[in-house]
Amino acid sequence: MLHRRDAMIRLGQVGLGAMTLPGLLNVEQAQAAKRRQPVLHRTSGRAKSCVLIYLWGGPPQMDMWDPNPDAAEGIRSHFAPIQTVTPGISISEEMPLFAKYTDKTAIVRSVSHGSNAHEPSVYRTLTGGLNESLRVPRNHRNRNDSPNIGSVVSAFSDTGGLPSSVTIPRPIGHEGVTYSGTYAGFLGARHDPMEIAPAGESKSGATHSMALPEELSHARLLARRGLLNVVEEHDARLNADPAGLGYDEFREQAFSMLSSPAAKQAFDLGQETDATRDRYGRTEWGQSILMARRLIEAGVRLVTISWMYIQKSGNVANVWDNHGPFEGLTGYGMLKAKYGLPTLDRGFAALMDDLSSSGLLDETMVAMFGEFGRTPKINKNQGRDHWGACQSAVLAGGGISGGQVHGTTDRDSAYPTSKPVSPEDLLATIYHGMGIAPESEIYDQFGRPHRIVNGNPETSLFGS
Repeated sequence: MLHRRDAMIRLGQVGLGAMTLPGLLNVEQAQAAKRRQPVLHRTSGRAKSCVLIYLWGGPPQMDMWDPNPDAAEGIRSHFAPIQTVTPGISISEEMPLFAKYTDKTAIVRSVSHGSNAHEPSVYRTLTGGLNESLRVPRNHRNRNDSPNIGSVVSAFSDTGGLPSSVTIPRPIGHEGVTYSGTYAGFLGARHDPMEIAPAGESKSGATHSMALPEELSHARLLARRGLLNVVEEHDARLNADPAGLGYDEFREQAFSMLSSPAAKQAFDLGQETDATRDRYGRTEWGQSILMARRLIEAGVRLVTISWMYIQKSGNVANVWDNHGPFEGLTGYGMLKAKYGLPTLDRGFAALMDDLSSSGLLDETMVAMFGEFGRTPKINKNQGRDHWGACQSAVLAGGGISGGQVHGTTDRDSAYPTSKPVSPEDLLATIYHGMGIAPESEIYDQFGRPHRIVNGNPETSLFGS
C-alpha cells in the first residue's frame, strides 16, 4: 500500500513547485471545501476584466496627476503642468504620453485615508480592510487576512483552464516577509492569485506557481497525475474525511493550469513581435504591462502588477517611495529613473493603444494607484515622504466615462476639498464596474459572512 505520507515525500522530491500534493491538501484548502458559497449581488457594470497597476511605495500626486503650480516654493512640484487632450485637465510634464489619453481616463484626485505607514496602507488599499497593527516583520500574510481584490473576484468567477487572478511579476514583500493583503487570506488557497515568482527576499514560495522544473516533460507531468490518482485510491482516511470534499475540483484546476497550452502561451511574451515589445518598453515593468494585456485577452479576470525594483544586490526597493537618496539619486531623480515615470508613461500608453484598437477597452478596466500619496513639503533629499491624507488614482475602460476629474484638492495637493474617496470606495467602484456589488458576501473559514467591502461605488464615474 502506498501511504499518503510516502506519496507526499515522493512528490516533494520530484517537485511541482507550489502544485505539490502537500500544497493542495493543506488545512486551509480542506476547510475551504466546507465553506458556504459566496452570494453575488450584480450591478450594471460591464467590465469582464481589470488590470491593476499597483504603484507600491506611494506615488506623488502633485508630481503626476494633480499639479500644484500655485503652491509655495518647497511645496510646488519641480515638474511643470502640461495641458492634455481634454480641455481643462493638466498633468505633469513628465507624462506626455498619458496626456494623450485623458479623454479615456477618470483621474480621482481625492483618495484619502488616515495612515502614513506602508503595511496597513497596502492592506487597506488592496483588501478594503483595516489593520493598523501591521508592521514589518509581523505582517507576513496569513489565513486570517481579508482577501485582496483579485481573490474576491476569483470567488465570483467560474473555474477554468486559467486562474481568475494573477499577480506579476511578484507579490509585494521584502526582508523575508510577503505582505498581508496580497492573497486570498480567509478565502483559502483556492482563490489565491497565481504568482509567477515569490516576493523578493522571501523564503515563501509563489502561490499556484506554473513554473515546472526544466527537466520535467509533459509525459512526466502526466505520470505524476497518475501518482496523485494512486494516492487518492489508496488513502481511505482522505476519502472518508468530509473536509476532503471538493479536493478533486481543485486538483483538476491545478493540473489544467500546469498542462494547458493556452495557459503557457498566455505567459509567453515570445509570441509578441519585437516592435510590440519595444512599444511597451524592454523593462520588467513594461513587459509586465504587456503580459497583463495577454492574460486579459486569454480570459484572466484580474491581473495585478506590483511595481517594485530588484537591486543588483537582490534587495527589493519600493521605488515610488521617493524619499531619496537612492543609488545616488534624489527623490525627484528616482521619479525620472527607468523604474519610474518614463516606463509608466510608456507602458500605459501602449496598453491603452492596444486595448482601444482591439475593442477590449470597453470590457477591461485599468486602474492605477498606490497605498498613499506624498507629503506637500519637499524634504532635504529633494523627495517627498508618506502622506495618507491625499493621493490620486486613475481609472479607465470597462464603462468608465473618460475626460473627467473626480474631486478637488487644495493648492498644495495635500487635502481633498471636495468628493473625498476612501480606499473602500475605490475598491467598491472597481467591483461595481466588474458587475459585483459591494454588498455581495463571502464566507471565512468559520462560515461567517463578510460583505466584500464596506465602501460605496462612485457611480458618477461611469457612463450611461
